[in-house]
Amino acid sequence: MTDSVSKPSKSPEDTLSLGTKLAYGAGDLGTAITANILAVFLLVFFTSVAGIPAGIAGSILLVGKIWDAVNDPIVGILSDRTQSRWGRRYPWIVVGAIPFGIFFFLQWIVPQFSADPARNLWMLVAYYIGISVLFNIFYTVVNLPYTALTPELTDDYDERTSLNSFRFIFSIGGSILSLVIVLAIFSAIPDDAARQFQAIGAICAIISVLPFFWCVFGTYGHVSRRLRRRAVHAEATPPEMPLLQQLKVAFANRPFLFVIGIYLCSWLALQNTVTIIPYFVRDWMGLSSQVYTQVVIAVQVTALAMLLVWERISRRIGKKAVYILGMVLWVIAEIGLFLLQPGQVGWMYFLGILAGMGVSTAYLIPWSMVPDVIDLDELRTGQRREGVFYSFMVLLQKMGLAIALFLVGQALDASGFIESTAGQAIPIQPASALTAIRVMIGPLPAIVLLLGMGLAYFYPITREVHANILLELSERKLRQQNQIEGDQ
Repeated sequence: MTDSVSKPSKSPEDTLSLGTKLAYGAGDLGTAITANILAVFLLVFFTSVAGIPAGIAGSILLVGKIWDAVNDPIVGILSDRTQSRWGRRYPWIVVGAIPFGIFFFLQWIVPQFSADPARNLWMLVAYYIGISVLFNIFYTVVNLPYTALTPELTDDYDERTSLNSFRFIFSIGGSILSLVIVLAIFSAIPDDAARQFQAIGAICAIISVLPFFWCVFGTYGHVSRRLRRRAVHAEATPPEMPLLQQLKVAFANRPFLFVIGIYLCSWLALQNTVTIIPYFVRDWMGLSSQVYTQVVIAVQVTALAMLLVWERISRRIGKKAVYILGMVLWVIAEIGLFLLQPGQVGWMYFLGILAGMGVSTAYLIPWSMVPDVIDLDELRTGQRREGVFYSFMVLLQKMGLAIALFLVGQALDASGFIESTAGQAIPIQPASALTAIRVMIGPLPAIVLLLGMGLAYFYPITREVHANILLELSERKLRQQNQIEGDQ
């Protein structure tokens, strides 16, 4: 399972400065803050503040993701084809940053459309679906081109893992920061859930927009220098394929199918767990909302602390071995949470920390595999189509959240979960709802994680395989350059 091959020499253009890595990592801060807030609190907001039944609430974001199934590949391909003095990716990030923040905030208000409760409910549902669609459009506009920067920054196998470790330091750090903000707002605005969530939306929206500009101005110089070096090969590049043919080629890439499966399993398990944690802590363990925020912080802090540890271990034993080790720890934690009983608060925090160790690999490894898949595609087709592949990764990221919210909402609704509105006392849930909550925090994500482990075991691109891909690419580019010089 280890990659026991000597590492190929690293070219100077593949070596990234600390400042470039930090700037790149900052690009994931804003989306991490917003995604974490949505994952942990949006279903709670719908069921406990807006008064929307759990089944309908869980369906709202799923409807928005139907558009994303079309939107993400289109943005990916358009960003691949974009030509500007700022390159292919940066114009999208700059244009989309501010609307991204605005539509995030608008998800946390409760408009009053009608005095008739039934009519007002369905108008609220329509409002949240519309805002969800618009927010996810701009999430794609900023996040997909950002993620596609990874292979444009470096070709080195291990440097890409290092780069993604910086990315997820900011990603997990943003998740932690968002929860610290939530705790501060809960303390500053007690007993008014509607105002609490409005303040969370406003503050997190502002903080989320600014790091995009740090990323753009901090990485542009390095990317532009690499792209200028590659321009010498532009004459030998085959013509671009039509959209449907590009998608066909992407899904004909067998290692990419493994990456899709690995990522979907880990991300679906993560989002399912994060979505159900508030209900587990509040309704099963009988603790306050501050406590479930602290539990998520414990998971995220552990995941953050383990990123560099796993990155170093990955250099020795390979990416997929690290992923499998992390999943084993995570599965143990999920089963432990299922067995947990009210009053066992210390064990709850311990299992959260154990889960965080596994969550760290779910952040780091799948994303560091994607650039290797893109190199294989370039070897086969002669084109760099980062946007095509990253569009599906971003789509899976959002689909994981949407599917988790939908499944949790449907399961709670079917189990007899009792929703409430802002200002009402927290209802006592029936035994059927408590059982559903425990199943969704334990056995269900554990099964999905085991499936992801199986896919990781058979993932075919090792360090040795990737080194051979880069060697063949280098030789082909050298032949093309010699041919161009000979024709001049």
